[in-house]
Amino acid sequence: MSTTPDTTPAIEFRDVIKRFGDNVVLDGLSFSVAKGDRVTLIGPSGSGKTTILRLLMTLEEADGGLILIDGDPYTHEYRGQKWVEIPEKRRRAVRKRVGMVFQQFNLFPNMTVLENIIEAPMHVLGHNRKQATARAEELLEQVGMAEKRDAKTTELSGGQQQRVAIARALAMDPEILLLDEVTSALDPEIVADVLGVLRDVAENTDITMLLVTHEMQFAREVSNRVLMFDHGRIIEEAHPETMFTAPEHERTQEFLKAVLG
Repeated sequence: MSTTPDTTPAIEFRDVIKRFGDNVVLDGLSFSVAKGDRVTLIGPSGSGKTTILRLLMTLEEADGGLILIDGDPYTHEYRGQKWVEIPEKRRRAVRKRVGMVFQQFNLFPNMTVLENIIEAPMHVLGHNRKQATARAEELLEQVGMAEKRDAKTTELSGGQQQRVAIARALAMDPEILLLDEVTSALDPEIVADVLGVLRDVAENTDITMLLVTHEMQFAREVSNRVLMFDHGRIIEEAHPETMFTAPEHERTQEFLKAVLG
């Protein structure tokens, strides 16, 4: 008996609107990310890229439209003609599928590296300490931080903290990993180490990845799709090779010329 492949997008935005006061940051935004895809958002500062990630982390709420994770409404849904909030229990269940690595690490300074990683799996996923610790040690090995498991995070360099933050996000076994300018707070010489860790994650897992980055070479190597944003809308999307060598839209050409020199 043949089975129909599941083509439900991992992430879908339908006519999403987000305002901050009179400033419309997302203007009826619609796009989707297929399961297992690695999509990079590029565009000038203020174009709405980070707002998309913050909406997916429920750090902000949309003013209209629908956001779906694997086909499930995330924070709101339409019932009849009304736009209503999803019950908190349903929202939390969907939210567990999404992990994020932030620009500024956001680690707990009073905890060790290991404690930072096992905290959420124990309290959110209900894993016991032995189970959470075993997974944390595996991930610390993967990101090259095994020898720092008992160090306080305040003793680590920026690059080391970001690698711990990546391990912490992966410890929740997310279906979707969001990456918000994860190298922008790092010294240039350690950017390559962090990007290497993320490249390894991209190549060796089926996690769906949505990235905001100014590291165009990294976007080119890791993504299978690039979306160009301007004024809250997608103005161009293409495979990385096409986007970075032969962009069609004049605004994309101007942006890449400025960024790539």
